[in-house]
Amino acid sequence: MRRIGLLSDTHGFWDAKYEEYFAECDEIWHAGDIGSTEVARRLAGFRPLRAVCGNCDGGDLRLMFGEKLRWRCEEADVLMTHIGGYPGHYAPAIRRQLYERPPRLFVCGHSHILKVQFDPKLGLLHINPGAAGLMGWHRVRTLVRFTVDGKEFKDLEVIEIPRNNEAQGCL
Repeated sequence: MRRIGLLSDTHGFWDAKYEEYFAECDEIWHAGDIGSTEVARRLAGFRPLRAVCGNCDGGDLRLMFGEKLRWRCEEADVLMTHIGGYPGHYAPAIRRQLYERPPRLFVCGHSHILKVQFDPKLGLLHINPGAAGLMGWHRVRTLVRFTVDGKEFKDLEVIEIPRNNEAQGCL
């Protein structure tokens, strides 16, 4: 079993609450728009980090992370990208890959909209953790925690952080 902490769209914003909320996680996954190498380094220094770059990520982050990442977590095939859309409306850049070889779990960010949805057509779970940073129109910052147990996903939790919290600020 692996406990996962999932976030996206930090846009260079670091919050010590990430460490608090992901303390019991085995890995952290970041679905893009990390915003700074310092945020990536801090997350990676805390727990093993898997990440993809987002459309707002610059050169150094693009050297550190690719646009897509596919791997096995436990017995589950996972695919992560930043701009992915959602079931029935997948982004053109990822649609073909999803339909030709659907993963068990598809993770993306970009929209700043928290969404957890099963796609019955492809037989996959889609998770967008929303936005953990301050850039954007969202009123609540969100993180997701869940467990991968073999091929199954369970114990999914959504963590909401008000935007007026006491955070350490941008890096």
